[in-house]
Parts: sequence; C-alpha cells; structure tokens
Amino acid sequence: MTDYAEHVMAFGVGELAESMGIEITEASPDRLVGRMPVAGNRQPYGLLHGGASVVLAETLGSIAAALHGGPEKAPVGIEISATHHRSATSGHVTGTATAISLGRTLATYEIVIVDDEDRRTCTARLTCLLRDRPGA
Repeated sequence: MTDYAEHVMAFGVGELAESMGIEITEASPDRLVGRMPVAGNRQPYGLLHGGASVVLAETLGSIAAALHGGPEKAPVGIEISATHHRSATSGHVTGTATAISLGRTLATYEIVIVDDEDRRTCTARLTCLLRDRPGA
C-alpha cells in the first residue's frame, strides 16, 4: 500500500459503516474489497436490508475514489444505483469495487456484492465527483 493509501485507511470507514461492521480487506484506486456481517444489518423479515448493501457499495466506491483522487481531492458521491439479485440471511457479504472510469473530476465504480457461497446478491454503480480539498 502507498503512503497515501495508508493515510486514507487510517481515517477508517466512517461512523455509519463502522456501526454496520464494514471492514476493508484490500485497497487500491482500481480495486477495493470489503465485507460486512449480515447479522445486525437485516430488515424485519430476516433478510439483509437492501439499504445495507447500498451503504457497503458506497463505502467501498468512495474509499477507492479517495485513493484515486489523491490528497488534493475529496470524493463526493453524486449517483448510486443498485440491483438486488438474491437475499442473504447469515454470514457475511463481500463487495468488490472495480473502477469503470477514473478521470480528473469523476470516478465511477461497479460494486459486486456476493454472499459466503460467492453468489451475487447485489450489483451497484457509484459515481463520485472529485472536488478540490480545502487548503490543498
């Protein structure tokens, strides 16, 4: 990991993502992987909440965009979409954010989320605006 990647990772995943149990397992601007427990993130019917999958997707894509933007840029999510393919009821889900387009002002990622059996549960796409960081 580069010094800047270590700096970004030192910030953690953010309050919401921390309370949901999201942890990063691999990090680069082109590919970022993280996982989240299903327990504690279910809707009343015992299924992983769709919003939890979207939080995982936005967390992974935003951290990858921060790595791409470097210390002078701050990523701000401007568009996210998600398709939920199947439910998860236990274990963990793992998301992989893969860069689709990395530009000077926009970064777009596809985030594929799978269950412990490697079955796709959700596919999301996130676009982040890379804003100038104040004081940079």
